[in-house]
Amino acid sequence: MRPADPPHHTRAPRYVRGHLGHVVAVQPPCPLPDDVARRRDPFRVLPVYTVRFTARDLWGSGAHSVLIDLWECYLEPAGEAARGLRGDTP
Repeated sequence: MRPADPPHHTRAPRYVRGHLGHVVAVQPPCPLPDDVARRRDPFRVLPVYTVRFTARDLWGSGAHSVLIDLWECYLEPAGEAARGLRGDTP
């Protein structure tokens, strides 16, 4: 998950930014709410991924998982995150 806090509306929850998760499902493409809220024309229509994060990774404790639907542009490959390489935010 990209760690950046963009200067505009985003549906990427702050508590998952910068954390490693695992894609468990791919949803159909949907309009990116960041673009819709900013009235970007045309707005991007991107795949949405259901990503599992462990509570322990997010908050330091807990034996459960958290599932979050995230648009493709919010994510980066795990290898890049592990090396500290970051791309631009959407």
